[in-house]
Amino acid sequence: MRSFEVPYRFKSDLIGKVKEMRKNVDPRKKDFSPSILDFGTVRFHLARHFGFCYGVENAIEIAYQAIDKYPNKRIFFLSEMIHNPTVNTDLKANGINFIMTTKGEQLVPWESLTSDDVILIPAFGTTLAIKEKLKGLGVLLTEYDTTCPFVVKVWNRAEKLGEKDFTIIIHGKPSHEETRATFSHSANTGQSIVVKDMEESIVLGEIILGKRPMSDFEKYFQGRTSKGFLPEKHLKKVGVVNQTTMLAEDTRAIADYFKNTMAIVYDLENIKTHFADTRDTLCYATNDNQQATYALLEKKADFAIVVGGYNSSNTTHLVELCEQKLPTYFIEGPECLSATEIKHFDIHKHEEKHTKNYLPTDKEVFDIILTSGASCPDALVEEVLQKLLMYFDNTKSIEAVLEEINH
Repeated sequence: MRSFEVPYRFKSDLIGKVKEMRKNVDPRKKDFSPSILDFGTVRFHLARHFGFCYGVENAIEIAYQAIDKYPNKRIFFLSEMIHNPTVNTDLKANGINFIMTTKGEQLVPWESLTSDDVILIPAFGTTLAIKEKLKGLGVLLTEYDTTCPFVVKVWNRAEKLGEKDFTIIIHGKPSHEETRATFSHSANTGQSIVVKDMEESIVLGEIILGKRPMSDFEKYFQGRTSKGFLPEKHLKKVGVVNQTTMLAEDTRAIADYFKNTMAIVYDLENIKTHFADTRDTLCYATNDNQQATYALLEKKADFAIVVGGYNSSNTTHLVELCEQKLPTYFIEGPECLSATEIKHFDIHKHEEKHTKNYLPTDKEVFDIILTSGASCPDALVEEVLQKLLMYFDNTKSIEAVLEEINH
């Protein structure tokens, strides 16, 4: 896999060395067990996979190339390039502005843009309607389209389903930029519908099975179907694709549920006519990060810290996994930490919380799980680790710990 030019300020010497060591002994990534950084009075359990993925590094490289190439032009991203405040703040500091919020609210009027402006499409992709609008303004998009190739893979799979008259069921958050983009592309070739979770999938399945009235369809899925969608007609052949940052096991479970539903209605021997297997649309990076988190949770620890942007979908799902096993704190960076209090985000109430005395006082050795989302710079993870180290006495040096890992 190719490497990208990422600004040094996003990198970490410590994290980089740990990742390089793991890569050297496990180049095929078969070992998902964590790296344990034993500082004596505190041990950090570092996930095997975390931080910038292929799509994020690709987008970052293209963005900073545009900054260097066009110092005298206005440069815009359609919306936040990725869901990380550190990276987006850095882009703004270097002269890049955002045309819309992540929810699609306009920040820069379309009519103020010209063909002389440089417009970048974020890693999530964008809708066909927005692409047409930009083309109408004379904007050249091909050079600065940072859409993740794994998102494009989902679009291509959806297109093939549509060409074979399968209805595309998109597992994703309806308001998320990537889901809106995927829906736009899939609806261009086939009937499409968005479901956000298994609960909604069961509602749709019960409509297919005739266990719910057709009136429930409009109640649950209004505004989330393609034009001309008729449930009694377009739910006879289905395939499931995903927003690439969702929990992989959830997408698999939803796909299996619809496969079983179609088998009940049309018999298992006819299943290929009514259900398309689309497991190949799962993003490798999302899957690796989630598998690495499962492996982290096999070890006993006092609590977990997950670093990333609060609006990051893939990071939120890592938090969900950790919360099932132990106290978990979702933070944006080292500024959230002090010796006596931690500021963290509650993903259920969508609000920041302040927890006092989060560091246990009755232990000689602490075990802390540490990971981050795919849009979080390694530099932030190291800064969090370094700050936590300050709160413990008699710790080993980083050099000594790296030497132990190396041997």
